[in-house]
Amino acid sequence: MVPQYSGLSRYIDYANILRVSPFFKFVMIKTTLAIAAVAALAPAGAIAGPYANVEANSGFSGSNYAGTATDLHLGYEGSIGESGSWYAQGGAGIISIDDGPTETVPTGKVGIGVNASENLNLYGEVSFAGGVDGADTSYGTKVGVKYSF
Repeated sequence: MVPQYSGLSRYIDYANILRVSPFFKFVMIKTTLAIAAVAALAPAGAIAGPYANVEANSGFSGSNYAGTATDLHLGYEGSIGESGSWYAQGGAGIISIDDGPTETVPTGKVGIGVNASENLNLYGEVSFAGGVDGADTSYGTKVGVKYSF
């Protein structure tokens, strides 16, 4: 069994076995553009909390560059009462390995945050990166505590 990692290392482990068909890439891009167009053209009062998020995570071993995972996500966020919030986002992950192929996989994450007090925030996140052609989907978790002075 391959160990599960969060961040770029989970993508690097599967880089040699991930394959995405051109049709799948076309469908993902077309769907993302359609959702973005609907969100941009909808009246502001009809939907609250949609957003777009582009995030690039690069990995290094010492001074050697390993690769970059770029997430292109559409998401939605909302509140939980007066002291909490949640979000869900998903889309394509573009995996660029140094001196290797560039692959596209489905990725996403959901998370929550709760203000335990005026200065203390608790948060958690669950993420996934899909595998195709027999590769396993990888999952990651993140939990944390943020204290503001």
